[in-house]
Formats: sequence, structure tokens, C-alpha cells
Amino acid sequence: QVQLVESGGGLVQAGGSLRLSCAASTRTFSSYAMGWFRQAPGKEREFVAHISWSRSSTYYADSVKGRFTISRDNAKNTVYLQMNSLKPEDTAVYYCAARYGDSVYTSPERYAYWGQGTQVTVSS
Repeated sequence: QVQLVESGGGLVQAGGSLRLSCAASTRTFSSYAMGWFRQAPGKEREFVAHISWSRSSTYYADSVKGRFTISRDNAKNTVYLQMNSLKPEDTAVYYCAARYGDSVYTSPERYAYWGQGTQVTVSS
């Protein structure tokens, strides 16, 4: 069982930055690939970014490529999402998710563990 707790959301103006954090409660954090997803009101949950357990590979949705950076610190059991050049369309609840293993998956159904989400609101 893995428990995930996100933090770092908030209200920011367009063009601004936020860094989200996700702390995991597991002794085997380095065995899990981690992903960030988001869900805007009335929309389905969508993939944002993925990082392998070894940090050797990352993968991004086209909509955030070049603006967002996913990283992880296995010593701290934490994954991060640095979000720069934020746009109003980035407004959503952001969730981190974990799956055992190292393959890249963009479908939420592939992730077994989820945090409670943190709200990001970007004003124009």
C-alpha cells in the first residue's frame, strides 16, 4: 500500500510558476514509476507527466512540454512537478499517482495509487 500526499497548489497569475510536491509513504518508493495527472471541471482526468523509478526517463503531455518538469528525490520519497509559464488552461486539480514498475503509461487506469489532489488555479 502506498499513500500519496500532494502539496504546493494555489492561485497564480498567467505566466507565473508553481512547484507541486508529492510525498509517498512507502519504503520501496524507488520501485515505483510516478505520474502527474490533472482534472479540470467537467473534463476527464488527463496525463501530464511521468518519471521512471530510476529517473532515467521522463515523458510529458504535448500541452505541457517545455513548460513543466517532473523530477523525484528517492531519498526523500518525493516527486515534484515544476510548472512554469502557466496558462489559464492549466487550471485543474493535480494528482500524483504511482505504479509498481518502470514502464511509461499515460492512462490513469494503469496507476494503482493516487493522492487526494491539489488545486491549481491560473488567472488571466
